[in-house]
Amino acid sequence: MPQASANDLHFPPPRLPDEVTALRAEVRAFLANSLAADAWQPNSDFGAGFAPEFSRQIAAKGWIGMTWPKDYGGHGRSNLERYVVTEELLAAGAPVFAHWIADRQSGPLLLRFGSEAQRQTLLPRIAAGECFFSIGMSEPDSGSDLASVRTLAERTPAGWRLNGAKVWTSNAHLNHFMITLCRTGEAGEDRHGGLSQFLIDLQQDGVTINPIVNMLGTHEFNEVVFDDVEIPEDRLIGQEGDGWRQVTSELAYERSGPERFLSNFHIFRTLIDAIGPEPDARQAEAIGRLTGRLWTLRRMSLSVAAMLEAGESPDVEAAIVKELGNRFEREVVETSRAVYAVQPATSPGGNAADFPALMAEAILRQPSFTLRGGTTEIMRSIIARGLGLR
Repeated sequence: MPQASANDLHFPPPRLPDEVTALRAEVRAFLANSLAADAWQPNSDFGAGFAPEFSRQIAAKGWIGMTWPKDYGGHGRSNLERYVVTEELLAAGAPVFAHWIADRQSGPLLLRFGSEAQRQTLLPRIAAGECFFSIGMSEPDSGSDLASVRTLAERTPAGWRLNGAKVWTSNAHLNHFMITLCRTGEAGEDRHGGLSQFLIDLQQDGVTINPIVNMLGTHEFNEVVFDDVEIPEDRLIGQEGDGWRQVTSELAYERSGPERFLSNFHIFRTLIDAIGPEPDARQAEAIGRLTGRLWTLRRMSLSVAAMLEAGESPDVEAAIVKELGNRFEREVVETSRAVYAVQPATSPGGNAADFPALMAEAILRQPSFTLRGGTTEIMRSIIARGLGLR
């Protein structure tokens, strides 16, 4: 990443084009009708709702692969239009996670680095809500140090042989593909060399998928193990040794979107409803502070979306949004517990108005917010390096 100074850091005031007003109204109407039909229950975390049928429904509306070229099943729309759709889906607590990774980062990665055959085969299926992806970056005992990748891909006469393991691979037991970071050569002095990415067919390539049950007792995470897994040559993404550049590009899509501060929006909205129209002074101050931070984060995130639309690479700005957004998500839970007397408790059949059940789920999910997409320490390191502070 090229070094900058604090003076180069910028969040230009974003302006949403007029045409997105009608699009926002269309998305809200669709969600209201869908929710009224009991098609889904709102959730407090975008990673909690895996609903392939819902993904197919919004794909039919043209809301997956929105910015991709029409030749690959996309719709040629702007990043800001996509932002509005994403924002409405998250604010409603819609079950978006089936298509989420494929739409947000795997598809754009293939569009930029994949072969023409990979693009022609996979992108239309993603845009139709029929093909879902996992991320294969993190490894056991490696923490957030991606440069320490040990999963090894060795050349064979027919392609590649993979050995190693990946963890925190959300919904790998349900998804179709995983883009996997492997070591294919020597690391070099900067530790970032010798890495390549491969397209793994999770349903056909003979990998072993071991469940990781979280504190909620649910199974979203997995360990994916490669034991002499053979894949053909055409599964390499881009050029051999280009994995680090691809990964850093991919993570930029992950770190600046509205999911970085709207995961607990449902909690915030329910807190306001629970307090009612006559908050006491402490409650009013807390709601005002959270509202101000939420609005500021939204403006910053929209600014990053506008910069991406303009072809810029706002890596440092994206990392700032991610770090501040994760702090806000934690603060929503902590502030809610401090200003409103609620005893978190799981309850069968909890619904949108069941504040104790929502709080119980949010508290248990809270530790994950600082991990996904890079830990707080990693984000601050990226920001410091980008600003020339280390």
